[in-house]
Amino acid sequence: MKLFDVYPLNDIAIVKAQGSYVWDDKGQQYLDMYGGHAVISIGHTHPHYVQRLEDQLHKVGFYSNSIKIPLQVELAEKLGRVSGKEDYQLFLCSSGAEANENALKLASFYNGRKKVIAFKKAFHGRTSLAVAATDNPNIVAPVNQTDNIIFLPFNDEAALQEAFQQNEISSVIIEGIQGVGGINVASESFLQKIRSLCDEYNAVFIADSVQCGYGRSGKFYSHDFSGVNADIYTMAKGMGNGFPVAGISIAPKIQPKHFMLGTTFGGNHLACAAALAVLEIIEQDDLMNNATAVGNYLIEQLNQLPKIKEVRGRGLMIGIELPEELKEMKKNLLFKHHIFTGEAKPNVIRLLPALNITKAEADIFLQALKTELA
Repeated sequence: MKLFDVYPLNDIAIVKAQGSYVWDDKGQQYLDMYGGHAVISIGHTHPHYVQRLEDQLHKVGFYSNSIKIPLQVELAEKLGRVSGKEDYQLFLCSSGAEANENALKLASFYNGRKKVIAFKKAFHGRTSLAVAATDNPNIVAPVNQTDNIIFLPFNDEAALQEAFQQNEISSVIIEGIQGVGGINVASESFLQKIRSLCDEYNAVFIADSVQCGYGRSGKFYSHDFSGVNADIYTMAKGMGNGFPVAGISIAPKIQPKHFMLGTTFGGNHLACAAALAVLEIIEQDDLMNNATAVGNYLIEQLNQLPKIKEVRGRGLMIGIELPEELKEMKKNLLFKHHIFTGEAKPNVIRLLPALNITKAEADIFLQALKTELA
């Protein structure tokens, strides 16, 4: 059997990782400014994280959600405190797509409606309804297509108002900062408008925080910059620092019923240990403030460089839009300077490093970029 060929691969095999660095099988060191799609939140193989998982594995690695799992309660309480959403409820699952799928389903259970507002350049996952709400026809199979999704321009308040007036809306799903779409920041007034319209029409405000959450923006959820609360926050990526963990944080007005949601692997013992380790390090090492400080430094320095068309983002979620002639930048940074970055079309370099990256490590990236732009 061979692998199903769906990923364009770099000819690099990573065999070791520590902090913000990884090493290949030839001993070459790389600076990781991408964290495997924003997954590595507290650095690779953080000692506390490794110990937490090892200790748990010696006790019990998995049992189903048919029994009490005290670690789930501990995680919910810790997440509530760190995120500032202590009165919310937590449902645990295993991936960002699964989180968004369950959020959209839960919203429809809540108000009995079908129509969902999503936005141009959105990415919400690859499962049935999540991919239907993703603005990329190339990954939407015919079986996923539905008339229940209404795509609107990002940050267009008039279009949003009109959509609510003309349709029975179940929910609005929005990334606080679009990731795959090119690091586009939702304006504070736009998020406030979503909140007010959802209140007026009894719709559900779903804050997709899969990539832009977990402290990456400098606040726990990037939507928090707006000063309003969503009804459901979806999270994954940095939640487990590489262990598959995801969840949805649900406002108290949405009441649960047995069997309305379910999962096999979500909230297992190892997943909870990983997620708790991440929150403990975020809190202990003040990583949200570090994300703000190093992120602001990067954005300030990037804005002084030549040839860059625009710098977008918040904290350690940064997009660098480049002219067409610099479309090989990601490849050059990787193979000439040994720095991993991400990319969004057209010509946007994405930076999603660990939240404990240092200013000195940021300078290594900046120097490499300066060399390429010279």
